[in-house]
Amino acid sequence: MTITVAVVGATGRMGQLVSRLVEETADFELVARLDSASRLDEMLAADLVIDVTVPSVSQGVVDFAVGHGKRVLVGTSGWTAARISSLENRMVAEALGAAAIIIPNFSIGSVLATSFAAMAARFYDSIEIVEAHRASKVDSPSGTAVRTAELIGNARAALGPVIAPHADQRARGQQVSSVPIHSLRMQGVVARQDVIFGGTGEVLTLTHETLDPSSYESGILLALRALPGVSGVVVGLENLIDLGPTRVSPPDSVPTDLE
Repeated sequence: MTITVAVVGATGRMGQLVSRLVEETADFELVARLDSASRLDEMLAADLVIDVTVPSVSQGVVDFAVGHGKRVLVGTSGWTAARISSLENRMVAEALGAAAIIIPNFSIGSVLATSFAAMAARFYDSIEIVEAHRASKVDSPSGTAVRTAELIGNARAALGPVIAPHADQRARGQQVSSVPIHSLRMQGVVARQDVIFGGTGEVLTLTHETLDPSSYESGILLALRALPGVSGVVVGLENLIDLGPTRVSPPDSVPTDLE
């Protein structure tokens, strides 16, 4: 059975990528491409809706979709914890037969880096994020950086906020869940994020860099295929893949630097 899809924001960079993927995938059929001149009710012809618009438009698109019982995949930045909570409350209050998957970053590598950052957050009190995107990206900090900072904050809930001296100075970045985030918007960049952990006598840096938008393709299809089976609101690609620990049998002998 073919599942029909509407793409909202179809003329943008990400919208063109998503539209092509849907058209090339046998189990999906692209039935609507919406741009800034389209009526939102054009999405109602589809089983699934993909929102890849801009932060100022995205909430209206998602509200319309879920209000009409649609399942929507959100690939637009700007979905803070407060906005997500509001969407969840609305779904419960109105008993809507809709669902949403909100993905700050469709790259598998980015999701892994964010998960590793949350894991490391319990071991360091000094943590900052530096993220860089193309000069044309309209929002900052990025949705990926916000999500990373929120997960770091969650991981440190019992430990308290990170150490962020002189946070009142503008050059110290924007704090999210107490983590300073510094945003670069530059030509020649696709996307990069460094999460920097400072400890006694050491610095740990977790880096992920997107070299080409093709890195998003597997994550887009994974989320789109998961959408028919989810309920409520799911946030983050990490909740759609198995990130459980893998046990590796130790070797018979362990070499050391002394050998």
